[in-house]
Amino acid sequence: MNRGPVLRVWLPLLLASVALGFAFALLPGPRDILRWAGLVLAIAGLSGVIVARYTLGRSFSILPKATALVTRGIYAHIRNPIYVFGMVFTVGLLLMLRKSYLWFVLPIFAGLQIVRARKEARVLEARFGDAYREYRARTWF
Repeated sequence: MNRGPVLRVWLPLLLASVALGFAFALLPGPRDILRWAGLVLAIAGLSGVIVARYTLGRSFSILPKATALVTRGIYAHIRNPIYVFGMVFTVGLLLMLRKSYLWFVLPIFAGLQIVRARKEARVLEARFGDAYREYRARTWF
């Protein structure tokens, strides 16, 4: 049996969902529609990050490098799903926390993700040329 998906996708997702459930239950404030929406967004965002990271496999790196052009799975539709789903997770967490002063983090985080995505795009275009440009033309962010 291939335990890769269990250990790298389902177990982290289960543990993180349990942690988010505890946060949902233990954080001060009402358990209203905003908190529920935050929980759903946080779990969806975390799920997307974990699946995208698993799809990258050995091509994942913190610093931009071009080992392979991954175009399968979620990468067939979104060039930077870790960044996109990281933003979804952040919005969900901010909704759960209910601290309006923390929302200043969102545009800063979004700006940093855009800068990182552009750096990665330059590295991938330099390495894969037309193949990357064709991929970029048919995918979002």
